[in-house]
Amino acid sequence: MSLTSRLKTCLLFCLLALLPGIALAGEATADSAIYLSQNTGDILWYLVAAVLVFFMQAGFALLETGLTRAKNACNIMMKNMLDFSFGVVAFTIVGYSIMYGSSIGGFFGWDSGFFVMGDALMVGDDLAATNLVAAEWLFQVVFAATAATIAAGVMAERTKFKAYIIYSVAITALIYPIVGHWIWADGWLANMGMRDFAGSTVVHSVGAWAGLAGAIVLGARKGKFDSEGRPLPIPGHNMPLATLGCFILILGWFGFNAGSTLGAVDDMAYVAMLTMLAAATGCIGASMTTWVKFGKPDLSMTLNGALAGLVSITACCGSVSIIGAMAIGLLGGIIAVFAVLFFEQKLRVDDPVGAVSVHGICGVWGTLAVGLFGSTAIDPGLLSDGLLYGGTAQIGVQALGVAAVFAFVFPVSLILFKMIKAITGLRVSEEEELQGLDISEHGNEAYADFQVYADLPEEELS
Repeated sequence: MSLTSRLKTCLLFCLLALLPGIALAGEATADSAIYLSQNTGDILWYLVAAVLVFFMQAGFALLETGLTRAKNACNIMMKNMLDFSFGVVAFTIVGYSIMYGSSIGGFFGWDSGFFVMGDALMVGDDLAATNLVAAEWLFQVVFAATAATIAAGVMAERTKFKAYIIYSVAITALIYPIVGHWIWADGWLANMGMRDFAGSTVVHSVGAWAGLAGAIVLGARKGKFDSEGRPLPIPGHNMPLATLGCFILILGWFGFNAGSTLGAVDDMAYVAMLTMLAAATGCIGASMTTWVKFGKPDLSMTLNGALAGLVSITACCGSVSIIGAMAIGLLGGIIAVFAVLFFEQKLRVDDPVGAVSVHGICGVWGTLAVGLFGSTAIDPGLLSDGLLYGGTAQIGVQALGVAAVFAFVFPVSLILFKMIKAITGLRVSEEEELQGLDISEHGNEAYADFQVYADLPEEELS
């Protein structure tokens, strides 16, 4: 055999020997590509969902402004701007570590330090993993800001601006993260099996119970109740603005709920579908209820009905059927109407936008609905099927979670607002309230080319 032939034979044997390695390398490359593709998809979905949830800040600002008086429009906008801004900073420095750090007794977390758990986001060799942590942080921080902004509507038109900023820091740094740790991290309620998919309790009820405490400490707006304690209407100044805000909130809720799949996974579209259905049935439930009760369908109640349906489905959108979601949203819209009337007429709580009813009461309803309508066929992680399917375990832990969160958030917030009242003052003066917070707190006017006559004495109007 010639030298050339021998070289060809050796080369052939070498290639044959390398083929398994080449195949394995190709398989590893394919696996890496799949991992990188999924990782990139998760990051992209986190970012899209976070942007949608962030856009809800605009929805809250427009809804709350439209449902209150023109003389306080700038104040409402400023609250929504700064509770978001201070909330982001407070949650980054302290809140994230308390919420997602290593659990201390199941009640709160802590890790290597401040600023998103110390060095957890330091850019190292694995940039993809670092980016995923950053995306998770972005998604979580907009949730914290949402919890803070709910109270802005409850406490509208009579709260000192600096007092509201102090509250915003406290709820995003401490109150919200502690509850979040209980239910969404390695907390005691999570370990018991409580289900709150996207935050009916963690976000909405927390914000509402804090707002309720603030409203009680503040007292009602001037002119809200007559001498016998009967509520008097104080209409919002711009219902088209409120309606636009409601539509923006519905849009943002797709990020809120479907984003809580925490990645680009199979059930994203199903969660989004249930979210849409609950918004629609909640809207129908509230409008039909007011139509029957008052003789005409009321727009403000209808807007709140859509939001009530959304709050109601938020806890259970990963656990219930299509029919279940429609029923949960419908009942949420009906519940919101009667809850607004109850707080105003029976408890004499002045909540200008109905946020305690929509976010608090319907947050409770949505959380309990997991234990009523939940199905282990849809959500295998449930302790049992819902009560309507014969199961009992899940409804018990859901009720315990609802009670525990109220028992923590409401008294702590009550103490917080009383401390703020004692140290800096919580409520503006009667003169400032009558003038409007736009001028007294900010030196601005939302409608500078128009004369606002609200609350002027009758002799000045004649």
